[in-house]
Amino acid sequence: MPKSKRSKVVHMTNVNKKTREHKERLFENIRECVPQYQHCFVFSVDNMRNTYLKNVRQELSDSRLFFGKTKLMARALGHGPEDSYADNIYKLTPYLRGTVGLIFTNRPPAQLLGFLEGLSADKVDFARAGAAATRDFVVPCGTVYATGGEVPAEHDVPIGHTLEPELRRLGVPVRMVKGRVVLEDGPDGAAQGYVVCRQGDVLDSRQTRLLKLFSVCLSEFKVKVLAYWSAATADVTAVDPEAAQGGNDEGSD
Repeated sequence: MPKSKRSKVVHMTNVNKKTREHKERLFENIRECVPQYQHCFVFSVDNMRNTYLKNVRQELSDSRLFFGKTKLMARALGHGPEDSYADNIYKLTPYLRGTVGLIFTNRPPAQLLGFLEGLSADKVDFARAGAAATRDFVVPCGTVYATGGEVPAEHDVPIGHTLEPELRRLGVPVRMVKGRVVLEDGPDGAAQGYVVCRQGDVLDSRQTRLLKLFSVCLSEFKVKVLAYWSAATADVTAVDPEAAQGGNDEGSD
């Protein structure tokens, strides 16, 4: 039978599933770091963004950072005195749950803590579905502006008329009036505005789309140290003691 001459899709990239060898190598890399560095920190990340974490790696080029794979990290450090890879380092294991990682460094703890605390100063982004709203956001009635009332009208511009259909599709009661997008008053005539979210709401995809349309960033990339181990004293210092008392998360492989 002759071969088909139809166009065929040729994939130029290959994504290989991480093998057991890869995991074992990661396990060994973590253990190799224990005698090479004076401190091992467990840190958590709020509103994870790969771009920002990459910047952290670059800033800490004199250290080693491992992220994710909590079960593997716990196995590398040890679960108790009998299999602890270094004196008392197993006491970090209860903190290895959720979105956490390890930093091995020779920097003094106070210096690293100060660096990580200052990371979130300008690292804000649009919220993703499933995130909790950090504050209220309400679009005022009347002409709809580009920032949805985040800045005074005299410093803002009316939102483009081409967005009116999408706003209606997203449930916002707007209409066109003399070429401008206008938000109608409430059913009782009260100018209460349209509530996109309230503080503490778990955001869905509709809400996050509206927040993005109005350029409202509610997610803050934040790195928080939970605890650290020091080789000189073989002690674990709890920075956030409650983190070790969290749920019974199994973590990721």
